[in-house]
Amino acid sequence: MSSIAKLLWRFAGVLFLGTIILVLANVLTLLIIVSRQDGGPSPWRVAENVGSALEKTDEGYTLSEEMTALLESQNAWAICIDNETMQVVWQTANLPDTVPRLYNLAGIALLSRGYIGEYPTYPAEAPDGLVVVGFPADSYWKHSHASWDFSLIKYAPVILATFVCVNLGILLCMYIAANIKTLRSIRPIAEGIQALPTEEPVYVKDRGVLSDLANKINRTSELLQMQKRDIRKKEMARANWISGVSHDIRTPLSMIMGYAAQLEERPSLTEEERRMASIIRQQSVRMKNLINDLNLASKLEYNMQPVHPKPVSLTAVARACAAEFLNTSMDERWSVEWRTADTTGPCVIQGDKALLSRAVNNLLNNTRAHNPEGCGIWLEVREGPERFQVIVEDDGFGISDEALEKLRNTPHYMMSDSGTAEPRHGLGLLIVQQIVKAHLGSVEFDHGSEGGFRVTMSFPKGETQERPDKAHE
Repeated sequence: MSSIAKLLWRFAGVLFLGTIILVLANVLTLLIIVSRQDGGPSPWRVAENVGSALEKTDEGYTLSEEMTALLESQNAWAICIDNETMQVVWQTANLPDTVPRLYNLAGIALLSRGYIGEYPTYPAEAPDGLVVVGFPADSYWKHSHASWDFSLIKYAPVILATFVCVNLGILLCMYIAANIKTLRSIRPIAEGIQALPTEEPVYVKDRGVLSDLANKINRTSELLQMQKRDIRKKEMARANWISGVSHDIRTPLSMIMGYAAQLEERPSLTEEERRMASIIRQQSVRMKNLINDLNLASKLEYNMQPVHPKPVSLTAVARACAAEFLNTSMDERWSVEWRTADTTGPCVIQGDKALLSRAVNNLLNNTRAHNPEGCGIWLEVREGPERFQVIVEDDGFGISDEALEKLRNTPHYMMSDSGTAEPRHGLGLLIVQQIVKAHLGSVEFDHGSEGGFRVTMSFPKGETQERPDKAHE
């Protein structure tokens, strides 16, 4: 559901809830008002009580003192009309002079449903006659022509519900019509805000009641575009600088390595001089590798390293890297054990074989670099229901929880040892992360099961691996 639709439903909900609250408040107010009215008997009940309390004796009619006091308290009067003569045979002392003393059937019918003069009257049965109780003119209002169609009463609940729904619909339409201009202004604002995270240029027409907000969104979009261009320029400048420095250093570094190798093999030099030449050559090789790593990391970071996807067996890549490590190391301090199950297949993905081999080799070399006294290394390839995993684990010194947390959350080339400004030997792990990311995978660092360090590279199966080069487009 779009933001505008949600906003419209919110408006409708607020309106509906407000209407319900208003109706309940009115009903509650009406009940409070009614409850505070005089709680005495109704005029019809008063007339019935007078008729029941009126007694006929040989001397005439008498009314109890209690009923007399009730009539006086309400400033009401009463008469008794004889059934045969239609004359008033009994009356209270406060009977107005304008009240007739003789009646006919028509007059009795009129006073039963209406008034005598200006006084509302209420009849009731009495011994051998009819009692009529009259109240002050401003005490009660009588609807003298009350008559309702039966079908109207029968379908009153349905009519009431229809009436309420129609009124709510009218109120909703009025509310939407009154806010339609605001809604039209909100739509482009909402679309502009939703488009900002896409890093695409955004322009919202600055008109309507929200023109100020539209201007701010346009200004924000301009600032984001400017920042994007500036960041891109800085990234390109940094990448070009690294590439240029790497290229310029290669030639003199190759010369240093070549002369150092010649000095190392010259028999005329002393053993100490040849040892120093060997150190120069080894450190030059190390510097060359660091420069190559830095250049590759820069290209991967800025999506400048081409990825050539082809069907690659992760099992074959890992096995070849293990064999190469053992052949080049030739040192018994580090051993590599192949833990991959025999039932594990080739684990084929669409990837760049050279980059994947570089990732596995970096992990093996990282283990050797951080465990100079030697350690056992285990290499394993697993096949899960949705992902392939390549795991490199050792039983060396391991890593502390604090360092592991930093490793997971800090770029490796930004970390340093012992608080110094020099980068630690973590560039290889950064390259591993970037290579796996280029193949739409993920890397996990953790403690090893043997107390050392473990790195797990995960690669998705299926269609997601058809075009890993999309990560660098």
